Amino acid sequence: MLDNKLNYRLINFTALLLLLYIGLSNIGLWWGIFTKVVSILAPFIIGFAFAYALTPVVKWLESKGVRRWLAILGVIMVILLVVVGLLVLILPLLYDQASLLVDMVSKVLNNFDNDFNVSFGSFEIKLIDYINDFSKSLGGFVSSTAVDVINKSIGFIGQFIVGFVGFIYFLTDMDKIRKGFKDILLSISKRSFKYFKILDEELGNYLKGLVIFMIIQFFEYSILFLIVGHPNWLLLGVLACLTTVIPYFGGLITNIIAIILASVVSVPLLIATIVICLIFPQLDGYVISPKVYGKTNNVNPLITIMAVSIGGTVAGIWGIVIALPVYLFLRCTYHFFKKDIMKGVKVVKETI
Repeated sequence: MLDNKLNYRLINFTALLLLLYIGLSNIGLWWGIFTKVVSILAPFIIGFAFAYALTPVVKWLESKGVRRWLAILGVIMVILLVVVGLLVLILPLLYDQASLLVDMVSKVLNNFDNDFNVSFGSFEIKLIDYINDFSKSLGGFVSSTAVDVINKSIGFIGQFIVGFVGFIYFLTDMDKIRKGFKDILLSISKRSFKYFKILDEELGNYLKGLVIFMIIQFFEYSILFLIVGHPNWLLLGVLACLTTVIPYFGGLITNIIAIILASVVSVPLLIATIVICLIFPQLDGYVISPKVYGKTNNVNPLITIMAVSIGGTVAGIWGIVIALPVYLFLRCTYHFFKKDIMKGVKVVKETI
């Protein structure tokens, strides 16, 4: 008789709410544990992400008749050349441009002060101090001996080595990793395998497109600003590349900085910079980006802005970086399990 009176759905629902309350009331603890685990696993996560993104390149080389081991070796050598080129060629040039940036920022702020009677006060001092600290750090890295660099940056270098070794391992064994994961999913259910296959295609295409688009942005804006004679052309190229991970806002930030810095050099450079910042973002948004991403990045602009805002509020800069991939993950999951979700909502409504 007692069993007939008990509403097990209501009991389960209440237990779920209780667990949810306990989890949310200790969210600070869980977040601290999560961030600590992520910081420990960060080199492996980054190494796997790069291997995951570059696996299609290996596949493409194999399709052209290149042996797999040679294709993997080629990709690894290109990455090494990029790192060495960054350390030997780009860092010294970045240091020179960062030093020049200090003078240009001072001129910009002084012009605002004189023309509009606006005093930046302590903000100006702090901003210049930040840039000076960056220049000194970069200069110390460029001019230090190898032993000094290792002594000063042992933690970073250690993480880089671990991440790079992990990248080589993941890239070499990616087919085995994918096959093992596929076998596990098929042993669970064919539907689970289908879900992760769709998710793999969605996120894989996005990540591959992002890497390609970042490279395009670096060369595109570095060359454009070099052609018009912008003194900070390399810094702006690097900034355009890095801010690509921030949809909409990243390019806007780069353009604003480029225009402000050009304003203290000359009127012709200012006009040329404004032309670049007006024309080429449209070319990127309507021609290059759709061709690189295809339909993968076909996200409503308002949703993208909301995702970036939420990501930044919850997890700062890293939240902004992963906001769009997380949204794509949630969108893919919702579309795949839509019917199940609707059934679950219906059961909850009936229970309540």
